[in-house]
Amino acid sequence: MVIKEIMNSVTDFFNEHVAPVHKITSVELTEDEGWKLQVEVIEEKEYMKKYAKDEMLGTYDVLLNKEKEVTSFKRRDIRYRSAIGQEM
Repeated sequence: MVIKEIMNSVTDFFNEHVAPVHKITSVELTEDEGWKLQVEVIEEKEYMKKYAKDEMLGTYDVLLNKEKEVTSFKRRDIRYRSAIGQEM
Protein backbone atom coordinates (compact mmCIF):
# COMPACT_ATOMS: atom_id res chain seq x y z
CA MET A 1 0.00 0.00 0.00
CA VAL A 2 1.45 3.35 -1.08
CA ILE A 3 0.27 5.40 1.91
CA LYS A 4 1.93 2.98 4.31
CA GLU A 5 5.24 3.38 2.39
CA ILE A 6 4.87 7.17 2.54
CA MET A 7 4.21 7.11 6.29
CA ASN A 8 7.18 4.78 6.90
CA SER A 9 9.48 7.00 4.84
CA VAL A 10 8.49 10.12 6.80
CA THR A 11 8.72 8.30 10.14
CA ASP A 12 12.24 7.08 9.32
CA PHE A 13 13.31 10.58 8.25
CA PHE A 14 11.91 12.25 11.39
CA ASN A 15 13.36 9.60 13.71
CA GLU A 16 16.80 10.22 12.23
CA HIS A 17 16.78 14.00 11.76
CA VAL A 18 14.12 15.71 13.88
CA ALA A 19 12.33 13.80 16.65
CA PRO A 20 10.30 10.60 16.93
CA VAL A 21 6.88 10.84 15.27
CA HIS A 22 3.95 10.99 17.66
CA LYS A 23 1.23 10.95 15.02
CA ILE A 24 0.72 11.44 11.28
CA THR A 25 -2.54 13.33 10.96
CA SER A 26 -2.89 13.69 7.19
CA VAL A 27 -1.51 12.29 3.93
CA GLU A 28 -2.43 13.97 0.63
CA LEU A 29 -1.39 13.48 -2.99
CA THR A 30 -0.21 16.77 -4.54
CA GLU A 31 -0.84 18.01 -8.08
CA ASP A 32 2.70 17.09 -9.17
CA GLU A 33 2.19 13.50 -7.89
CA GLY A 34 4.24 14.13 -4.77
CA TRP A 35 2.88 13.94 -1.24
CA LYS A 36 2.05 16.38 1.55
CA LEU A 37 1.77 15.19 5.14
CA GLN A 38 1.07 16.72 8.49
CA VAL A 39 3.13 15.19 11.29
CA GLU A 40 3.11 15.70 15.06
CA VAL A 41 6.24 15.11 17.14
CA ILE A 42 6.94 15.46 20.84
CA GLU A 43 9.49 18.25 21.19
CA GLU A 44 12.31 18.07 23.76
CA LYS A 45 10.62 15.31 25.77
CA GLU A 46 13.47 14.77 28.27
CA TYR A 47 13.87 18.49 28.98
CA MET A 48 10.16 18.90 29.65
CA LYS A 49 10.11 15.81 31.89
CA LYS A 50 13.11 17.06 33.87
CA TYR A 51 11.32 20.28 34.75
CA ALA A 52 7.90 18.62 35.31
CA LYS A 53 6.35 20.48 32.43
CA ASP A 54 3.69 19.27 30.02
CA GLU A 55 5.13 17.83 26.79
CA MET A 56 5.18 20.08 23.74
CA LEU A 57 3.79 18.86 20.41
CA GLY A 58 5.24 20.29 17.22
CA THR A 59 3.11 20.14 14.07
CA TYR A 60 5.05 19.90 10.81
CA ASP A 61 4.14 20.13 7.12
CA VAL A 62 6.22 17.65 5.12
CA LEU A 63 6.59 17.40 1.34
CA LEU A 64 7.75 14.29 -0.53
CA ASN A 65 8.55 13.90 -4.21
CA LYS A 66 7.29 11.14 -6.55
CA GLU A 67 10.09 8.87 -5.33
CA LYS A 68 8.73 9.15 -1.76
CA GLU A 69 11.76 11.12 -0.54
CA VAL A 70 11.35 14.01 1.91
CA THR A 71 12.13 17.23 0.04
CA SER A 72 11.13 19.74 2.73
CA PHE A 73 9.57 20.10 6.15
CA LYS A 74 8.45 23.09 8.18
CA ARG A 75 7.16 23.39 11.72
CA ARG A 76 3.75 25.09 11.57
CA ASP A 77 2.90 25.15 15.24
CA ILE A 78 4.00 24.14 18.70
CA ARG A 79 1.68 23.68 21.66
CA TYR A 80 1.38 21.92 24.99
CA ARG A 81 0.18 18.36 24.51
CA SER A 82 -2.75 18.95 26.86
CA ALA A 83 -3.91 22.02 24.91
CA ILE A 84 -6.79 21.53 22.52
CA GLY A 85 -5.48 21.49 18.94
CA GLN A 86 -6.79 23.95 16.40
CA GLU A 87 -7.00 23.47 12.66
CA MET A 88 -5.19 26.16 10.67
